[in-house]
Amino acid sequence: MKEVDFLQFLLENMVSHPEDVKIERKEDELWVLLTLSVNKEDMWVIIWKGGNNINSIRSIMRLVWMKLNKRINVKVLD
Repeated sequence: MKEVDFLQFLLENMVSHPEDVKIERKEDELWVLLTLSVNKEDMWVIIWKGGNNINSIRSIMRLVWMKLNKRINVKVLD
């Protein structure tokens, strides 16, 4: 679960309420789905500027995917 630890570290250093960062991991034979939730006050940090931050997070996680040889998708809960 290195990908969860890495994403947790990344998000906790971006938001104002790191204690509210929660990541759920689901895996099947093709994908690893990471569903994240943060404090409502921190949602703007994740979605900032039309989704630029979440798209950047997804790009970083693709690098993790290449290293771990897994397909990773990141989903944000409202």
